[in-house]
Amino acid sequence: MSTASTPSIKAAQEPYSAHLVRRTVQACSVAREAAGAAAEGIATGSSVLLNSIRQCERELDRFDMELDSGVTAAITQVTEPEARELLACMKFMIGLERIGDLLLSFANSAQSAGPRLDPQDTRELTRMATVLEKMLNDVGAAFSGRDVKKAIDVLRSDAEIDRLRNLISMRHIENPENLVHQASLQVIFMTQSLERAGDHVKNLAEEVCHLVSGHTIRHVLMAYDKPIEQMFIDWLRTRDEKQ
Repeated sequence: MSTASTPSIKAAQEPYSAHLVRRTVQACSVAREAAGAAAEGIATGSSVLLNSIRQCERELDRFDMELDSGVTAAITQVTEPEARELLACMKFMIGLERIGDLLLSFANSAQSAGPRLDPQDTRELTRMATVLEKMLNDVGAAFSGRDVKKAIDVLRSDAEIDRLRNLISMRHIENPENLVHQASLQVIFMTQSLERAGDHVKNLAEEVCHLVSGHTIRHVLMAYDKPIEQMFIDWLRTRDEKQ
């Protein structure tokens, strides 16, 4: 048997549900690539990088269609844990497809603004996109490794995106110093796109927690003084001790 035929045999032996899980992890990488192109594209003013986001968005659309039909066909033929995993894959793909749309909107606004962007806006938008890129990288790793701790790191990272959004919004909308800013409309659109993309990644991190524990963070947590992340970890620890 030739060595070249081995990969195709392995692929044929892979359960279809496992194939869909692998596709979901690949989609996370594509979304991360798009966020990275957004960060570097806005930092350098590269139209090539910003245009590359369109291809990522199309690829995410293809993944979304494949997952939608695949999960529908497979979910009645798998075990309950596998069905839960497939539902998580579908939720992931819905979120990732929306993130692709938002990053494409970001790219369109960035190209519309062009050189009119203020250096401070460029720095803060670059930082927002860079944080988003890391969140996507981490949520993909959390999903692949069933890693609740890494998912919680993603939840914490969203606060930095919110902080930067507030800074940009204050400067362009409230404008307490009454300064003249360039391309304010495009800057606000870009900020909103990145913020909403961050919210979707946060939802994906919560989905990882649900996949691992069987409960959502909202169901586990109660309104006490502990941070929500610590309460969830405490709940997981208590559950494991009882088993």
